[in-house]
Amino acid sequence: MIRIVHSGDRRIEKFNARPAFPEEAESAAAEVLAAIRKEGDRAVRRYVAKFEGFKGRDLAVDASNVEIDPRLARAVKDAHSRVLRFSKASLRKAWTMRTPRGGSAGEFFTPMDRVGVYIPGGTAPLASTSIMTVTLAKAAGVREIVACTPAGKTGEINPVLLYALKLAGATEIYRVGGIQAIGMMAFGTKTCRRVQKIAGPGNAYVTAAKRQVYGYVAIDQVAGPSEIAVLTDGSVDVRWIAADLLSQAEHGSGWEKSLCVCTSAKLAEDIRGEVLRQTKTLSRKALVRRVIDRDGILIVVAGSIGEGLDVVNGFAPEHFEIMTKDALKVMKGVKSAGAVFAGPWTPESAGDFVAGPSHVLPTGGAANMFSGLTPDDFRRRHSFVSFTENDLRETKGTIEAFAAVEGLDGHGRAATIRFA
Repeated sequence: MIRIVHSGDRRIEKFNARPAFPEEAESAAAEVLAAIRKEGDRAVRRYVAKFEGFKGRDLAVDASNVEIDPRLARAVKDAHSRVLRFSKASLRKAWTMRTPRGGSAGEFFTPMDRVGVYIPGGTAPLASTSIMTVTLAKAAGVREIVACTPAGKTGEINPVLLYALKLAGATEIYRVGGIQAIGMMAFGTKTCRRVQKIAGPGNAYVTAAKRQVYGYVAIDQVAGPSEIAVLTDGSVDVRWIAADLLSQAEHGSGWEKSLCVCTSAKLAEDIRGEVLRQTKTLSRKALVRRVIDRDGILIVVAGSIGEGLDVVNGFAPEHFEIMTKDALKVMKGVKSAGAVFAGPWTPESAGDFVAGPSHVLPTGGAANMFSGLTPDDFRRRHSFVSFTENDLRETKGTIEAFAAVEGLDGHGRAATIRFA
């Protein structure tokens, strides 16, 4: 059912408590990953057959000759060009500062050599995720970009997804999904050499696997079941609010979360009624009903916009829509959110498909400590220092003092010996 509560209600805390990976996902990931580390391709193929149904031996996919409807090709190209433009603009620039005695210090960046991206494809072929991951890696300058996605029993991948992967710059594509895809990319096999970093969203099992391979490879973040929060003051059509809440509830895992915070009980009732009405019209209404039945949609009545912001910041949503007057002004109060969509003409789906920033965002409350995927996630940051003799002379006493305190006389000598 869809509950309506007031801010301060303890049920909000229960709604906010959403583990990114349940215990069953953790144990399954441990078992599959251990087998892949030991057996390589043999284990990967076994689990692909078991969980995905594909029993063929060739896991690599050739996307060189893929063709799609011209209308869809235009849409993919439009999304790609917008995301690429945003990605290039967002890249951090190298910088240098002068040291007090004539030297220099700063930062510069180099692309990773080989990265992996995971593209979900279980309940829906997420062609947009191809754009929202591979494009960023390409903009960062990565030369080898491995993409893994589930293909089902036939082993065939949705052609639009393949087209998007190729356009965005994927250099290798494999029909491998789930935990087995994460293991293959993290540990490497004869079929697929290991990568340096894995990025991309996935279900609870993929998320648990990514967490467990951290250290063997870098990972982007915890990105599990989708979620959205909408803050509204009644200035935006309730039909729009309801549609936006449902846009995330239809993803398919059943663990999605949609939070609406509004400023009156009457508005809350109107939104609940509209959500239930629109649910009946959706092609994936059975999946949405699973979310509703698990209390995955909650409407909170707050006494003010400021109070509503506190509720949303406590939820730390993946997506946060501000559907109020002066939305950009209200946005200044945001503290915890993966991505913010400000104003009535900015539905979350614009961010999912075309706006520019990546839709790979932290979920499960992780937005209070992680940020969304950026091109810089595919680069290495290097700090540098270039002292002059006078710089070292000026700091020698400080170096020697710390070396003495920490009992590291070799550290002190490395500075002292230069003036002996």
